[in-house]
Amino acid sequence: MFAVAAASRLIAAPEIPSADEAGLPGFYARVWHGMWVPRSTPMAVVNRLNASVRETLAQPEIRTRFTEFFLEVPPAEQQTPEALGAFQKAEIDKWWPIIKEANVKPE
Repeated sequence: MFAVAAASRLIAAPEIPSADEAGLPGFYARVWHGMWVPRSTPMAVVNRLNASVRETLAQPEIRTRFTEFFLEVPPAEQQTPEALGAFQKAEIDKWWPIIKEANVKPE
C-alpha cells in the first residue's frame, strides 16, 4: 500500500502513511457504520440502543477484533445519535456533488 485514504495512520497498520503524508492532502474516504431506527422511535429506546452499542464498543476484545479488520472505533464523543447525524450530513455534502458531477446512477 502506498497510503491509507485518511488524515492519520491506521492503528492496525502504522507503517502505512496517511494520504497527507503521501502527498495527497485531503484524500479521505472512510468506512463507517451506523444504526438507524424509524423516525417515530421513542428517544428512550434510541438512547438505550446507543448505550448498549457504546458499552459493547468499549470492550477491549471488541476493539481488538475491529483492529484485526482494519476498523477503528470512533471516540466516545462521536458515538451518539447526534454525532452520527452530523457525520452523515457531512458525508452527503462531501460526496453528493461528486456523484452528481460524474452522473452516477444506481443500478
